[in-house]
Amino acid sequence: MELYSIASGSSGNSIFVGTSGGNSGVLLDAGISKKRIEEGLAVRQLTLEQVEGVFITHEHADHISGLGPLVRKYAIPIFATEKTIQYIQETGKCGKVDSDLFQCVRPDESVHVAGMEITPFSISHDAADPVGYTMQAEGKKLAVATDMGEYTDYTISHLQDCDGLLLEANHDINMLQVGSYPYALKMRILGKKGHLSNDACGRLVKKLMANKLRHVLLGHLSQDNNYPELAYETVKYELTQEEGLVPGKDFVLEVARRNEPTPPILVHG
Repeated sequence: MELYSIASGSSGNSIFVGTSGGNSGVLLDAGISKKRIEEGLAVRQLTLEQVEGVFITHEHADHISGLGPLVRKYAIPIFATEKTIQYIQETGKCGKVDSDLFQCVRPDESVHVAGMEITPFSISHDAADPVGYTMQAEGKKLAVATDMGEYTDYTISHLQDCDGLLLEANHDINMLQVGSYPYALKMRILGKKGHLSNDACGRLVKKLMANKLRHVLLGHLSQDNNYPELAYETVKYELTQEEGLVPGKDFVLEVARRNEPTPPILVHG
C-alpha cells in the first residue's frame, strides 16, 4: 500500500492512497485545484482515471475547494457523511455536482473501494460531521487523521495497528498564543473542536508506537503558527526522551509538504 500526500496544510489538502499494484486508489479530500491534483499524481505516474473515489473528511474549504471541477470532469464518486453531503449540496460551494455521484458513509462502517477496506471514524472538529479514515489491504493498514481538537480512546482504537499514518501537528501552542490571530480564533484552534498541537500529536504518536506503527507523516501544519522543523522536533522529543525510539532507526518521522507532493509512505505485505 502507499499513502501519498499531494498537499497538506492549513491552505489545502489532498492525499492519494492505493494498493501496491498501483492500478487504482482513492483520494482523501480535494482541497487544492484540479490541476495541482493532476500534476501531483503525475509525479507518481498516476492519473485521475485510476482514482475510484474521493473520500471527504469534512466540508471546510481547505478540504473541498477543488472537488467540483475534479468530479465534473472525471465523474468520480464522492464518499462523505450524510451531513457533509448535505452541506456541500445546500451551500453550492462546489458548484453544480451530479447528485448521483454522492455516496453516504457512516462512522465505524467500512466500505470497499479500489481493493481496500476503508473505514471512517468520527473526529472532534467544528464541522457538520467530520471523520478521519483508515485504509486496509494486503494485511497492512494506513490512516489519515487531521483536524482534531482532541483525541480519545475511541480515536486510538481506530489508529492502533497502523503501519503508516498521516497525523495532524497543526500548531505550536506558544506561537499561537503570542501570534496575531484574534482571541476568538485562538480559542477555536485550541479548543476541543479545533486542531491538534505539536505536543498533543507527539503524545498520541507515543501511544500508537506501542503497536506496529513505524512511519509517521506530520500534516496539516498551520502556515502562521508552526514550522516543519518545530513540529518534527517536538514529536521527536516525545519519542526519544520517553520511549528511547530513534528516528531513522526505529521508525520514520517526516513532515508533509504544504505546497508540493511528499515522497509516499510505502508499506508492503
